[in-house]
Amino acid sequence: MDLHHSEQLFARAQRVIPGGVNSPVRAFKHVGGTPPFIASARGAYLFDVDGNRYIDYVNSWGPMILGHAYEPVVRAIQEQVQHSTSYGAPTELEVLMAEQILRMVPRIDQVRMVNSGTEACMTAIRLARGFTGKNKILKFEGCYHGHADSFLVQAGSGVATLDIQQVPGVPAAVAADTLVAPYNNLQAVDALLDAHADEIAAIIVEPVAGNMGCVLPLPGFLEGLQQRCRDRGIVFILDEVMTGFRLAPGGAQERFHLDADLITFGKIIGAGLPVGAVAGKEQIMSILAPAGKVYQAGTLSGNPLAMVAGYTLLRELDMNRHIYERLEQKTNQLAEGLNTVFGKKGAVHQVPHIGSMLSVFFTEYPVHDFAAASAASNELFKQFFHAMLHKGVYLPPSPFESWFVSDALSDEDIAHTVQAAEDSIGEILSR
Repeated sequence: MDLHHSEQLFARAQRVIPGGVNSPVRAFKHVGGTPPFIASARGAYLFDVDGNRYIDYVNSWGPMILGHAYEPVVRAIQEQVQHSTSYGAPTELEVLMAEQILRMVPRIDQVRMVNSGTEACMTAIRLARGFTGKNKILKFEGCYHGHADSFLVQAGSGVATLDIQQVPGVPAAVAADTLVAPYNNLQAVDALLDAHADEIAAIIVEPVAGNMGCVLPLPGFLEGLQQRCRDRGIVFILDEVMTGFRLAPGGAQERFHLDADLITFGKIIGAGLPVGAVAGKEQIMSILAPAGKVYQAGTLSGNPLAMVAGYTLLRELDMNRHIYERLEQKTNQLAEGLNTVFGKKGAVHQVPHIGSMLSVFFTEYPVHDFAAASAASNELFKQFFHAMLHKGVYLPPSPFESWFVSDALSDEDIAHTVQAAEDSIGEILSR
């Protein structure tokens, strides 16, 4: 595979951009090598500046659930951009978007649009602290809720990928207000709740972890967290930046029959444009300025291009809910194929999956938490990643990131992926 132009661009980028990228995992630091620089994308495929085509399982880290350059979204953006890209004033699109989210996600009352998933989670924590008058939060090892100071304690995603144990620039006093428990471990949660009985404002959790790879909640885990929050007056926050509108029309809140106090969204609600949102119960949302005194603001919040793109995509998902059955079928087909070929080649493996999220861990043990994810063979994953890339399959360049399946993926694409996996793991294990 020729990456000549990508190599030139990466060399130029490293001179003018820290690490050569504007988000750390894109640098391929964990897997090594040069990242392909993408020129365009359509449907299930990426095309790089050297003319290579890849079947895409990153999908812009989740939002391209119906594929790249989805025509109704493209048309909506083209029409809106003629009316300007931003106003700094209210628009009907913001109202339509909020109404659409409330129509799809059960048991929430109000929505505030922001500009990223990080900002959504940061706002949710501020709301929880303002509502309860308490300062500490409880999160889970390997979960990633954006790069705000409070969340960069034993975090997943790029922090785990780059093996950054302690993030410089995060004050010790801020870190001290973040309590961390292993994912799927209610006993550890109880110990922390007992030790900090009247100090915890919120528990925040990825209902399906996507930032230590795809790690599913064990039966009773999420329900147990919710009940503990109810019993102790703690705000229960679901971080659905990844799972929102991907696991079901109403996200994990719908799929797992949950009743969170606050939910954070991102990814899909912008259809690939920068956006986030925090939604929740009116009694909490009503303390957000200007209705209340918990302050949050953003010049570009509710940007009309992001709103029209996200609204168009959400309406499509809402009106055609059979898409979710099709996505799950494709994901199951891919997982079954990968399990078959890895087993045939004698590679120890786990392929956890749910909805249209999936991961591959090269380990003999089920992965229920970050410790188990970290114990998998990262070296084998690196070799597998590059072998797949050279066969035209673009995977997340880290074992600590979920794969995302799009509806644009065809049976032929899945078959190609499975065959590429069989050839790749065969080549690696025969060396």
